[in-house]
Amino acid sequence: MVATPQSGKIILDRFATRRTALHEQYSIRGNPESGLSHGYQRALTGLPGLSRARLKATQNKDVSTMKSVSLSEASLPSQIWNSAPQLDSIPVISTQSLVPTGARAVLIAPHPGDEVVTCGGLLQLLSNLGHPLQLISITDGSASHPGSRQWSEKRLSVFRPQESVEAIRRLGLPMHSLKWIRGGFTDNALVEHEDQIAQFIMRYLRPGDVVFSTWRQDGNVDHDTVGRASARAAAAIGATYNDVPFWAWHWPARDRELIPWHRARKVRLDTWTVARKSHATHAYASQLDGEPAIGLAPSLPRPLLERIRLPYEVVLV
Repeated sequence: MVATPQSGKIILDRFATRRTALHEQYSIRGNPESGLSHGYQRALTGLPGLSRARLKATQNKDVSTMKSVSLSEASLPSQIWNSAPQLDSIPVISTQSLVPTGARAVLIAPHPGDEVVTCGGLLQLLSNLGHPLQLISITDGSASHPGSRQWSEKRLSVFRPQESVEAIRRLGLPMHSLKWIRGGFTDNALVEHEDQIAQFIMRYLRPGDVVFSTWRQDGNVDHDTVGRASARAAAAIGATYNDVPFWAWHWPARDRELIPWHRARKVRLDTWTVARKSHATHAYASQLDGEPAIGLAPSLPRPLLERIRLPYEVVLV
C-alpha cells in the first residue's frame, strides 16, 4: 500500500477521533490538553507528529481472525486490553523460550514504574529461575506533574527513585544482585536525544542479552524514542530485542488492528505473581492521585490498574 496525501489525512482524522473519544471516556472537562494527567498526555502525545509511525503500523498490519475475549467490564471503557478478540488467541511462550538458560535479561524503562507495568510478572519469573537481571531507567520521572506545587520536579527527582526501590522490593527481586543503571535523561524531551540514549544503552549491553523495552509505536513520544534507541543498541551489540506495549493497550477497541498481533506472545502469570505485580505498582504513590485543582488526573488511571491484574503479559517478539 502506498501512502497518499488522502490516505494520510484519513489516518490523521482517525487519530483525532480517537483522541476525542478518550477525552469523553474519562470525563475530562475544559481544555482537553490541560485536563489530562501526564500519563494520558504521554499516551496521546504527538499523535500528529507520530502519524508516520502509526501510518506505517496500519500499512504493515497482519491480523488473524480470532475468537472473542471475555474480559470486558461494563464499568470500564472499551479498550484493546479488555475488548480485542485477538487476545484469546495469542500464542503462549514459556519463560525459557523467551530468555534462554544463562542469558541475562535487560529491562529498559523510559520512566520509573514502566518496568513494573510492562514486565513486573516476567521479572519475577526470571528472577525465580536465577537469570541475571539488569534494569536501565532512562529518566527519573521528575516531570510527571507539570505545574504541581505538591509534586515539584525537585521533590519528584528524589521521591520517584525511592518509589522504584520499594516497587522492586515488593516484586521480591534480589536488590543485592540486581544491576540497576540510571540514565538521568529528562523525560518529555527524549526524542531530541535518541542518538545519545542509544549510545548510553550500548555501554551496558553485551552479546546474548535479551532486551525488553516499550514498543516503538506505543503512541507516546518517550516510549517510542526509548524503544527505538533500545532496538538500535541491541542490534549493534548482538542482543535480542523485544517490544512491550504500554499505552497502546488503552487505545479504543476500534484501533485493535494497529497492534502487530502476529508478533504477540503471551507469558502466563500465576495468582501470586499477579498480586505482587499489583502491589508493586501501588508503590508509585505519586502517580496514583491527581490534582484536580490544576487539572491533573492520576498518571496511573483505573483502567491501567485493572489491566495489570490480568493473568498474563504480552511481549512482541
